[in-house]
Amino acid sequence: MADHLYTVNKACSVCGMDFPVTRVRMRLVKERQDTDFCTYYKDINPYYYTIWVCPHCGYAAQDSHFPNISPANIDKVAKFLAGREVNINLGGERTREQAIAAYKLAIFFADMEGLAASEIAGLYLRLAWLFREGEFDNEEQAALSKAAGYFEQALFKERLPIAGMSEVSITYLVGELLRRTGRAEEGLRYFSKVVASPQAKMEKRILDMARDAWQEARATRNSRISGQ
Repeated sequence: MADHLYTVNKACSVCGMDFPVTRVRMRLVKERQDTDFCTYYKDINPYYYTIWVCPHCGYAAQDSHFPNISPANIDKVAKFLAGREVNINLGGERTREQAIAAYKLAIFFADMEGLAASEIAGLYLRLAWLFREGEFDNEEQAALSKAAGYFEQALFKERLPIAGMSEVSITYLVGELLRRTGRAEEGLRYFSKVVASPQAKMEKRILDMARDAWQEARATRNSRISGQ
């Protein structure tokens, strides 16, 4: 495990103090991927380390956002944290529980900052993947549901690409998250959009996944109807 990790010092964007950040070396071997894009790697789970948490003030954010918090949000977060006692250290090798705690903190501050729906959705999605790894089914379902809601908002309000995804990919993902959280009927509408999209022909893998998910969602819906 230690061979895959290294430490760098970063300055906290909120309090200005230096702290060590544990990063993952990029020599990772992918083993498989779930239908909601959760990727499994050999030896280490890199999702454990994508959230930076300052042990001095307690601020937490996605590694891509941490250095780029706006001045207005620095002021907002600093005022919230002022006078609060911080007793948190999530540096070094993390357990799953520590990674989950880091994501919950990042979601709290992302909401406080009013970040884009797609950014919050991504945090909830990766949190759901950690719950899945730990077989915390109820928690996974709740996080997936949140991710679906925020990605839906992003699809209607944000410019493409969204979270690095094309319209075809994000439409498929929303449908898949809805299907996974028991909303097969709603998911079907998104899968149908993908299957009917001319652009989907350029993304054959996503198109095939959407067709498979469409069949599963239809089967789930028909089973529910026949059981009534």
